[in-house]
Order: sequence, then C-alpha cells, then structure tokens
Amino acid sequence: MNDFFLGGEGKLSPANAAGALIVVGTERHYLMQLRDQKTGIFYPGHWGVFGGAIDPGETPEQTLTRELHEEIGLTVSTISYFTEFSFDFGFNGLGRFTRRYFEVPIEPSQIDKIVLREGSAFRLFPARTLLNARRIVPFDAFAIWLHAGRNQIVDHR
Repeated sequence: MNDFFLGGEGKLSPANAAGALIVVGTERHYLMQLRDQKTGIFYPGHWGVFGGAIDPGETPEQTLTRELHEEIGLTVSTISYFTEFSFDFGFNGLGRFTRRYFEVPIEPSQIDKIVLREGSAFRLFPARTLLNARRIVPFDAFAIWLHAGRNQIVDHR
C-alpha cells in the first residue's frame, strides 16, 4: 500500500500550498507538470499544477510567484484568486491545511521560454483531455474541472 501513496518508503508532510491554473491563450489549454517519481511527495508520477508549499511569512501569492520562477523560470504579472480546498489531517493530529488555486493567464509565446527545473516534464492539455487522464492529482483535477466549467455552475438556492 505504501507504493501507491509514496512511490516507495518515505513520509509525507502536508502543508498549506498555492497552485497555478496556468491557462494558455484563448483556447484554454492548461500547462501541467509531470511530478517526479520519487518518495516524500504527494502523487509521484502524476500530472499536476505547478506550485508548492507556502513558506513562513509568505502570502499565497508570493509563494506562487516564487514557485513558478523556481520550477519553470516563469515570471508572471497577473494572477487571480480562483478557489481553495481545505484538507483535514485531524485523523493523525496534524490539523487543517489549505491549497489555494490561482488563475495565471499566459500567452502561447511564453511556452518557448519555459525551462523545466522541477518535475519530469511539462505539457499543455485541453481540459477535456486532462480530465480524462488516469494519472492526474485528484484535487488539481477538481480545481481544473471547476475552472473549465465555472460558467455552468449556477445557484439553485
């Protein structure tokens, strides 16, 4: 069972995090990272959004800006809050953590300037293809599903 979660032996350490829904051009493709196949990370070998843990004293926006520069050499000027999820690790005494997602629009020409510094690969996906993929980080998939279908979500209260 450990191989499924950890890709081998190791411990996972949840943290508050920020993730980028990088939307490329008007065709609404999402730029995704193939996570390394290594121990100690959530969902090794899965496609996920770029981003990472929030360091002490950082805002989620600062984290995202830092992570995008560190992971792919991308400097962004526009990020917009989209949504966040809360994860309760109370079952083992760790408490609650949040993962905040931001929309990050970029132009197709910026793809050529990306230098992958973390992860195994990066790739553009249309939402439909991505959401039918077998190895995508589940909470990132849900954020993309919400983002891609946001105009179809209505209030029936």
